[in-house]
Amino acid sequence: MKKVYKKIFDDFTANVVPVDCGEKCRHLNEGTPVCCDIENAVPIMDKSEYKLLRSRSKLWRKYRPPNEHGEELVASLHDDCVACECKGAKFCERDNRSLSCRAFPFFPYITRDGDFIGMATYWTFEDRCWVISNMKKVTPEFVTEFHDVYERLFRNKPDEFDVFKDYSATMRRVFSRWKRPIYIVDRDRDFHAILPKGAGMEPVRKRDLPKFGPYAE
Repeated sequence: MKKVYKKIFDDFTANVVPVDCGEKCRHLNEGTPVCCDIENAVPIMDKSEYKLLRSRSKLWRKYRPPNEHGEELVASLHDDCVACECKGAKFCERDNRSLSCRAFPFFPYITRDGDFIGMATYWTFEDRCWVISNMKKVTPEFVTEFHDVYERLFRNKPDEFDVFKDYSATMRRVFSRWKRPIYIVDRDRDFHAILPKGAGMEPVRKRDLPKFGPYAE
């Protein structure tokens, strides 16, 4: 798997948006980009991915839980996974970012029928992440690379597909309860709304994509 992750890192280098999105959100988090703060997001890696990055850099180490919540997170992980932390945004090495860092705030959305149809967002960050409120700005290069590398990952590690299929199902349950659509970006960079309670999917114009929290004004 180390060879698979090396190829993924080589092929997944595109910026998610054409600006430094960290500059758009850091004012909400005492000057640190939200996704680069271990108190907001703990990167989870496959152990092969972690070993590869450790062989390339001293950027990463295993996550040290500061409280009971962190300990519960570590205890809940599959045996193939490890919770990690880096030295922080000021010391970021772009070539040695984890897959989850490169993909954030997106994850591969899997349908009930098991089809990988696009990129959805980690909704718990919608009140802080500028990108989630500006999905129309995502770069074509990022969309293409995202789909390519996750398709490769799923071919080589089917259990990763199962993880995201389960996570997509959780998102559907949550959003159906909230009576809200799920917005995704497909490989062709077209936007769609997955309607709650299994009511289907419909196209969405860029100007109709939602904004959240401090970015809704």
